[in-house]
Amino acid sequence: MRNIKGIAIIGAGNIGTSIAEGLDKSGLFSKNEITLTRRHVEHLSSFKEQGFQTTSDNRAAVRQSEIIIVCVEPQQARSVIKDIAIELLPEKHILISVVTGLTISQTKKLIEKDVPIVRAMPNTAISIRESITCLATEDKRARAIEKAQYLFNTVGKTIIIDEEQMSAATALGACGIAFFLRAIRAASQGGIEIGFNSEDALKIAAQTAKGAASLIIGFNNHPEYEIDRVTTPKGCTISGLNQMEHGGFSSAMIKGIITSAEKAAKLYPIE
Repeated sequence: MRNIKGIAIIGAGNIGTSIAEGLDKSGLFSKNEITLTRRHVEHLSSFKEQGFQTTSDNRAAVRQSEIIIVCVEPQQARSVIKDIAIELLPEKHILISVVTGLTISQTKKLIEKDVPIVRAMPNTAISIRESITCLATEDKRARAIEKAQYLFNTVGKTIIIDEEQMSAATALGACGIAFFLRAIRAASQGGIEIGFNSEDALKIAAQTAKGAASLIIGFNNHPEYEIDRVTTPKGCTISGLNQMEHGGFSSAMIKGIITSAEKAAKLYPIE
């Protein structure tokens, strides 16, 4: 599966450069196999200095690559994809779209070629190879989803979903990074109020969050099982949890995820 002949990341903003960093850290891809594109290519100068290929010419990047990862904003997707379509070859290329809200059928209309298309939704933890990336495809050619899964498994974990779940994946997996970071920030602020300095409070909060996630991933237990292990009758943990629930902690998180999913579904205009 390692026989991937070049990767082009079209629109290397935050998520695009995070993908590049993760692929590099995997040790399976060299920097000169990865081409980053951006309209203002000077913003990629630090990546060029590291050894990545950089250019403002999207078509040139496509010509020298097999995997094309489109990471542009939804409002830019139409013009960018139509521009590179002339270079896309069904027998050579696999197009992976990370564009929020852009469906596979909409992408096919823009390309007007039978190029294998995979939708992917990673998150910025991909830069440290800790992303969860949701993948969806309609393509019957196994090589497309297999290569996409191989690629993203090197920078975290993958799950294959139905395309109609992609807006939900955006909210829970991609936007979710910000939600959990906000929870860590809130915990650290609580730590400051009870006596820790800001640096120690953040360190304790972040490591505790990492430990909590690791318990779920490591033992495959339900969160409530692990919660029950640290709550005792009349104890301080249950007192804190109940106060948070009175304040709407779980409800606010659920409502935030639902709102983000609804927004994600509407970001790319229906034609």
